Amino acid sequence: MGFAIGVIFGGVAWFIVRCVLTGFFTVEQNERAVITTLGRAQRIKGKTTLDLPIADHLSDDHKSRYSYPQMRVIGPGGPYVKMPWQKVHKVSIAIETASIAYDPEDATVNQNWTVLEAVSKDQLNIGVTGQLRFKVSERNLYAYLFGVKNPVAHIMGYFVSILRERIANFQAKHDDGVSLDKIDDAIMDGDTPQLEGVSINDLRKNLNELNEQMNTECLSSAARYGIELDASLITGIDPPTDIDSALAAINTAHNEVSADISLAQAEADQKIEQSKRAVEIQTMRVQAEVEPLLRVAGELKALKQNGGPATLQAYLRNVKLQLFRRARRVISDNPSLSA
Repeated sequence: MGFAIGVIFGGVAWFIVRCVLTGFFTVEQNERAVITTLGRAQRIKGKTTLDLPIADHLSDDHKSRYSYPQMRVIGPGGPYVKMPWQKVHKVSIAIETASIAYDPEDATVNQNWTVLEAVSKDQLNIGVTGQLRFKVSERNLYAYLFGVKNPVAHIMGYFVSILRERIANFQAKHDDGVSLDKIDDAIMDGDTPQLEGVSINDLRKNLNELNEQMNTECLSSAARYGIELDASLITGIDPPTDIDSALAAINTAHNEVSADISLAQAEADQKIEQSKRAVEIQTMRVQAEVEPLLRVAGELKALKQNGGPATLQAYLRNVKLQLFRRARRVISDNPSLSA
């Protein structure tokens, strides 16, 4: 009898502990929760991540590989109730910041998470520094919780592989650089050429463009691993220390040649503008001289039309008399005029 009562009290105590004390949970504002029943998540029937906009950035080959079921996600609030055979998985959706050299599986790589090594188009082993902002995708929690063993490690490896590929093949969108043998042709075409430089210089001058390329390339990360890359902030690209002085000399020579080309182009543009201005001045002078003649011609035409030939002859006679008054000597076949 006593044993039965103990079993009953023990069952009641277990029920109170499992269903009452631990059977309720809350979700914070920066959290989302998913409930699994006997290890299976509560899914939305007939819905996968391919039905969401995040799948638009996947290629056709990858869509079949990264097709995850949509789950019932519990938002902030509570208290919520769970059964003893259910488990709650809470995930923080706050934005996190990490170095681009971060590796969650090894704290000693990449110079203790400070500098990421990459190879440039000129085969230089350069060091890249910067930060990466990311957060868990609320629309694809299945991939983050159950699809990938270590999603942060996956997303960092994915980002680093794309970054190294972009650096190795980087070319600015508005690169106007030309080689030495094409400078003359570029100037004749009216362009302002820039010499081809070292690729590390192109990377340094176009960090914003490189960041934009990385943001575009990583748009599919939410559909792949359940993590959204919020922003790529690459802040520094440094050459190897053993070639730093040689690179500085190359940059100096490049800047001098570019400055000479720019100066020559500026002088040529100035001379062209001066020539245009001189042509405009001469054109205005000719127009000023022609205008009175055109006006006189119009007046003579009007006199002939209104008064007839006799009026025009009288006008010409008056003009001749005024010219004779101003002249000191007149040479003519008529002896009377010569006198």
